[in-house]
Amino acid sequence: MDSFSLPSLLLVAGLLLLLLCLRARRIRHLCSCTIHHDVSTLIYYLVCDIPEYIFYTCECQQIQISVVIFFLCLWVQELTGLERPQRPGEPPLIKGWLPYFGMTMKFQKDPLGFIRTLQKQYGDIFTVLLGGKYITFILDPFQYQLLAKYHKKLSFQRLTQKLSVKVFSIKIVENYEDLIHELHGAYQLLQGKSLDIILEDMLQNIKQMFELQLLKTTNWNTAQMLTFCCSIVFEITFTTIYGKVPAGERKKFISELRDNILKFDNKFPYLMSDIPIELLQDVKSIREKLIKCMTPEKLAKIPGTSEIVQKRQDILEKYYGLKDLDIGAHHFALLWASIANTIPVMFWAMYYVLRHPEAVDALHDEIDHLLQSTGQKKGSGISIHLTREQLDSLVCLESIIFEALRLSSYSSTIRFVEEDFILSSDTGDCCLRKGDLVAIFPPAIHGDPEVFESPEKERRFMNDDRI
Repeated sequence: MDSFSLPSLLLVAGLLLLLLCLRARRIRHLCSCTIHHDVSTLIYYLVCDIPEYIFYTCECQQIQISVVIFFLCLWVQELTGLERPQRPGEPPLIKGWLPYFGMTMKFQKDPLGFIRTLQKQYGDIFTVLLGGKYITFILDPFQYQLLAKYHKKLSFQRLTQKLSVKVFSIKIVENYEDLIHELHGAYQLLQGKSLDIILEDMLQNIKQMFELQLLKTTNWNTAQMLTFCCSIVFEITFTTIYGKVPAGERKKFISELRDNILKFDNKFPYLMSDIPIELLQDVKSIREKLIKCMTPEKLAKIPGTSEIVQKRQDILEKYYGLKDLDIGAHHFALLWASIANTIPVMFWAMYYVLRHPEAVDALHDEIDHLLQSTGQKKGSGISIHLTREQLDSLVCLESIIFEALRLSSYSSTIRFVEEDFILSSDTGDCCLRKGDLVAIFPPAIHGDPEVFESPEKERRFMNDDRI
């Protein structure tokens, strides 16, 4: 198994120690979800400076957009020529009857079902109008490599740069490409020995958090499972990456920051659209508060900052000088990226595993075996130390996470078409238009019964009768 990224490590260690804690102290939570769960997942892609990061968000609620905005969109559509004819050689074009928004409503209602219906009707390559953007979907997994083959004409950076400005209010400075290159280089601090240090810090933070908030309680506590996961993942993530807020200020600071970033995340889909932020209720003021919380001046008061944040801070000061708000926008983007995947994946992993007692038993057995083999015990006041190699050996836990991702993630990989060109593949040629987007959609494979038998059911990737 490949080395875990930081969000993956947070998920693995958090879920692992959470289950240990649940078993040792019988901490009870209220799982409010049913088979027809209320938590919806939508697809969205990275809009900051981390490459190849795909995100999805939880509990996305519809915003009441006025009729005025609708007609404004129609007007913009006419001015920008979005009502376009299909050119010879282009993939089938599905626009729907709703101007500008196109097929957005059908896609949000059932992303996988919608894409599979179009695939049966039009084949493996087609273009759909979604929220004012024309997206060409490539569904044949043997053609996924086309994104790498045509990397000069299918850009990721152009897309992320535009959305970084719009979503996170990141300022584009002179030599911005050099800045991004240096920031990407800093992610080496999430590998090797540096990652081992982060993992150890995270495990200690998890232990301290559980002891303070859970293990010393004398009464039963109940909470919705998503709220439970949000609380754990956010505090552990922030503390591990940005340091430990002084005890007297910690509860208020963490609670306000978490609540604001979750409010921001709920509006994230609309931020990525062409809707002006001023029309999205209080999102702009929430973003300003979050950026102010993440300025170098504020972070300097928090001890224990991770090495990667310190490195990024040095790089950002090189390009932005002492402009606190501009640097704060980058720190805010990193924090959001660190939790946007981890929270929903941890939720869905727990949701599915708790529905299957045999899976819980298998996971407990695996954890017990690991602790016995390393001479460790469970219990209050006992520290548990786990290395990356030991986490990699937890195949039951890994399979639970992979299956949760297969069942709940509707992520895509997106590229921006830099110029008109002909996309050549083994199945034929098609013309792509400058300014459009190209996407691959892995959930189409994850939900294919020819690949996964009974794909709607939770099945493990392991060949193990225990699960």
